[in-house]
Amino acid sequence: MYIYDRANLLAQDIKESPEFKEYKELKDEVFADETTKNLIKQFKKAQFEAQGAYMAGQEPSKELMDQIQKIGQVLQLNEKVTRYFGAEYKLHTIVSDIYKIIGDAFELDTGFMED
Repeated sequence: MYIYDRANLLAQDIKESPEFKEYKELKDEVFADETTKNLIKQFKKAQFEAQGAYMAGQEPSKELMDQIQKIGQVLQLNEKVTRYFGAEYKLHTIVSDIYKIIGDAFELDTGFMED
């Protein structure tokens, strides 16, 4: 259980971090507007579909890429949305860094494979 206790402490530290607090505040503000909230959801869904196509070795459709571009242009006009995406990016970077640190703990010694 010790590992889970530490993981819970880490989760609490993240929730108390300035990066998370900024992200949460901006998300609440941006999502308070139903139209903006729906645009962000459409934008993220389209991005996810495009990423899925790339991962499957396919090119996303032109229509999908046009949709991403058009919605993105509309969202960029809203300063709070731009700040929200920036805060979200910072938070994702932190989580990715933590994931890498944890992943590095599982590095296998592959030195025996060297010539």
